[in-house]
Amino acid sequence: MLTTLAILLIVNAAWNFVVWPQFYKRVSRDSRARDAAGKPTKFLIVHAVLIGISLVLAVVSLIVGVVALITG
Repeated sequence: MLTTLAILLIVNAAWNFVVWPQFYKRVSRDSRARDAAGKPTKFLIVHAVLIGISLVLAVVSLIVGVVALITG
């Protein structure tokens, strides 16, 4: 069971590393991402923070999954 959970954490991390950077590219190209002066809007900032948190959680999932596989 531990191996299955470890693999699930690693797959989760991989999925997040694939999905979120692509989403950020789309968000940053959106017309709502920057104001007329080219400054980032709250739309971009909020999405960047959410994506950053998701990627941090992906790193934690990867570390925990690998440690579980090695020690389990």
